[in-house]
Amino acid sequence: MKTLVWTGVETMEVRETAAPARKPGEVLVRVEAVGICGSEIEGYLGHNSLRVPPLVMGHEFCGTVTEAGDERSGEAGASADGLLGRRVVVNPLVSCGDCASCRRGLPQLCAKRALVGVHRPGAFGELVAVPRSAVVPVAADMDPFRAALAEPLACSLRATRRALERHPLAGTLVFGAGGIGLLCAMTAKLLGASRVLIADTNERRLALAGSLGGFETANPQGGAFDERVRAAFGEDGPDAVIDAAGFRPTREAALRLVRPGGTVMNIGLGVDETPLPINYAIRSEIELLGSFCYSRQDFHDAVRLLADGRITERGWTEIRPLEAGPDAFADLVAGRVTVGKIVLRP
Repeated sequence: MKTLVWTGVETMEVRETAAPARKPGEVLVRVEAVGICGSEIEGYLGHNSLRVPPLVMGHEFCGTVTEAGDERSGEAGASADGLLGRRVVVNPLVSCGDCASCRRGLPQLCAKRALVGVHRPGAFGELVAVPRSAVVPVAADMDPFRAALAEPLACSLRATRRALERHPLAGTLVFGAGGIGLLCAMTAKLLGASRVLIADTNERRLALAGSLGGFETANPQGGAFDERVRAAFGEDGPDAVIDAAGFRPTREAALRLVRPGGTVMNIGLGVDETPLPINYAIRSEIELLGSFCYSRQDFHDAVRLLADGRITERGWTEIRPLEAGPDAFADLVAGRVTVGKIVLRP
């Protein structure tokens, strides 16, 4: 089968590889759409220690089940659970189910957590084997390129819910107009945010964000950024700041700009260490949060939002063939991509 393989720093190769062998408790999925995640860009650059080459990445995907149970596509009968031939999305977070975090309903914090596309081969190929428990069926007529947004939307939904939890009608500042930033902004509007301002240093991405409607935009490098934020949210600043970029300037700005008693949500994994004025955060009673992955309920809620058309792929995504994967990664790193998300078609 055709596969996109990360073989080293800034090196992606399209290869012919053997189809994955399905183990007991797994199903085989023919991939129809798979998104490129920002964390995969960090892996591609060699900045992510969890990803080790050679690796087939890809954890945001939709496809059709071709093998399930003891049945195979084209054979008589059907699998016991009715998955064979179904269009599905896959929750790539695999947890043990037994540790203290799993018992508390926090599988994203599982001591033994693993991710499809990180700790095992992912969906940058025509076929992928995944745990049966990870599969979430969707309607046969659901656009696979929309359905493939379930995973990043689940991440964004969890982070945004927690950021806005204490702030009805929250004024919300979002750093980053990439996929996660845009999905956080869209989710904030759905959750009742009164005003959403998206900040990014890429003017083309800002233009795209502004074209989606309902969002204000600003470039922190354009001068007078603090004044722009105060003009949008008042002298106290926004109720919540969601940092979907994760770099020292955005983290410092988030703490500086949020109002006293406000919430700073960190979801961007740009860099590891950032010095922050913690005494200021204490005196201002600023809530500092981090969000990683999602619960099972978050994932199912994300699927429902997409199925209902409340969040869609229209206007901010781009589809490319799997063979164009190496160029897609290079374009993303070089800043030549104006959309928020590239989705590959195997």
